[in-house]
Amino acid sequence: MRCLAVLAVASLVASPAAAQAAMPQVGWLAGCWQSVSGTRTTFEFWSPADGGLMLGGSRTVSAGQTRAFEHLRLRRDGEAFVYTAIPSGQKETEFRSTSISDTMFVVENPAHDFPTKISYRRVTADSVVAVVQGPGPNGMRGFAMGYGRVKCER
Repeated sequence: MRCLAVLAVASLVASPAAAQAAMPQVGWLAGCWQSVSGTRTTFEFWSPADGGLMLGGSRTVSAGQTRAFEHLRLRRDGEAFVYTAIPSGQKETEFRSTSISDTMFVVENPAHDFPTKISYRRVTADSVVAVVQGPGPNGMRGFAMGYGRVKCER
């Protein structure tokens, strides 16, 4: 009987952890990605999901100079995802998912100045489009970046 009680408690403890670790909808984002536009190259990477967390970062280089960098986290929070960005050493900002599928996720933070909405869409196994949007002086503004998968050598 004591053995059954221990197993029951262990299953209750293990279930939430297992649910937190699973991030199959966004697993396709793991790896290294590159976007090139003229002399500007943006390199973004994401670790595989483990323990309910993916770590990421990006660096944009233009004409041999780093122009921007960003530390990123994507974590599971119940049924939602929380995307945390720390761009170029600025204040940490969290965005909560508003839409999740096997090929796309959208995160939003309406209280943030810019951006208020970020989405990643898997186009193919080796291409992703990220869209960044938010308020501007003349309404909504934003930009899209197409990334291709590259070897994680950089």
